[in-house]
Amino acid sequence: MIKKTILLLSLILVSCNFETPTQFSEKALSDTVIALDDSSSSFKEVINQYKGKKILIDVWASWCADCIKGLPKVKELQKEFPEVVFLFLSIDEKKDSWKRGVQRFKINGEHYNLPKGMNNGDFVDFLNLNWIPRCLVIDENGGITLFKATKSSDKKIIEALKKAI
Repeated sequence: MIKKTILLLSLILVSCNFETPTQFSEKALSDTVIALDDSSSSFKEVINQYKGKKILIDVWASWCADCIKGLPKVKELQKEFPEVVFLFLSIDEKKDSWKRGVQRFKINGEHYNLPKGMNNGDFVDFLNLNWIPRCLVIDENGGITLFKATKSSDKKIIEALKKAI
């Protein structure tokens, strides 16, 4: 009986997909984001603005205690890597809360809102977003070099930012 259980668990484990994407899906790229000036565009249009630059994407919300606690480390990363674009994607469903959060916490960088929130939308589905903050690192060619870091102090972020293409 124990052998059968171990075999079953092994099969389940092997069948799980632990692969991390290296490119955004077309659906994720076509999802709508809102800028601070209330203009809307696709996520692809936003990313394409920074082609040739490394990007750290920070998915956050103004109501998220862990996101706020991690901001000092993000600000340290900004000083250490001034050539990197810091792209903040808020999942606040209320635009006013998002905008107030950007000002209140003095978050410097590029700011956009995912208006459908944390549980809806092709971009958050692509991320399988179940926790924030969530950091990703995008290389100069638009490839995902770090898909999932849930703390801004994660050493993998620094490794990905230092990594040459």
